[in-house]
Amino acid sequence: MDELVFGPVPSRRLGISLGVNNIPHKVCSYSCAYCQVGKSNKIQIDRQVFYSPETLTKLVEQRLKKLKHQDYPSYITIVPNGEPTLDINLGKLIENLKAFGLPVAVITNSSLIHRDDVKKDLLNADYLSFKIDTVNRNTWKQINKPHRELLLGECLNALLSFKKEYHGKLITETMLIKDKNESDGELSATAEFLQQLKPSIAYLSIPTRPPAFKDTSPPNEDILLKAYEIFNWYCLEVKYLSVYEGNEFSSSGDFEKDLLSITAVHPMRIDAVKELMLKTKINEIILQKLVDENKVKRIRYQNQTFIVRTFNE
Repeated sequence: MDELVFGPVPSRRLGISLGVNNIPHKVCSYSCAYCQVGKSNKIQIDRQVFYSPETLTKLVEQRLKKLKHQDYPSYITIVPNGEPTLDINLGKLIENLKAFGLPVAVITNSSLIHRDDVKKDLLNADYLSFKIDTVNRNTWKQINKPHRELLLGECLNALLSFKKEYHGKLITETMLIKDKNESDGELSATAEFLQQLKPSIAYLSIPTRPPAFKDTSPPNEDILLKAYEIFNWYCLEVKYLSVYEGNEFSSSGDFEKDLLSITAVHPMRIDAVKELMLKTKINEIILQKLVDENKVKRIRYQNQTFIVRTFNE
């Protein structure tokens, strides 16, 4: 159960975030080309029971009690290695987590927002991040590889409807992929939709960790600047989400437990792993042992070495 709550970890959106993983490994409605935790094991759109909200809440409570004041999170974030809205108990989980007095964030791919029960669950969250990589159906299929029964137009219309009811902070994230969604027409169409949605911030991001599909790569800086200018022209509050979030991962004192729980949903750069080692006075022999046991592996991506979790599937 250790992997169900991880961190706190540095978050490029939220500052310091305590993560809650409410979905089993790679159960999702998409199988995104750029996903940092690999290809989806099971692509589904039916909601179901996964983990008990009470169990998850208890694990969060235990983790918060162990934290030092300086490590206390800014948010409790439901950010699993699958799609959080597939959890039929999401609404109850959000309600439980809010009792800790911290704002609750949910990071979702937006795919199930057309469902009334999903809308009801998300209305109680303090912060919502919606994935909108494109408004072009063909590009959506190439990048996000959705469940065959999903309809992009239905999702987009439902987002506009939801925004009218939601009173928390709503932001969007658009992942830019080389040769996929970086043309002027693609970017303008996405920006035009976001202008209607009116997010607090429209984030632009690029893959910064090893992607699920090896032919997925980030665009160059010129494209990123062009995207910024197009989004800005549509009167959006635009920010980049492409910088490294840093190495300030919180330690529970158990290096192996921390590393396995964080890397289950968040590949770590080797420099961040080494800082985590220092906090627990662990040397690289322990890391090599985990590699030899096939619990984690090293991957090179964009001239950086990452430690990622391996799963026996």
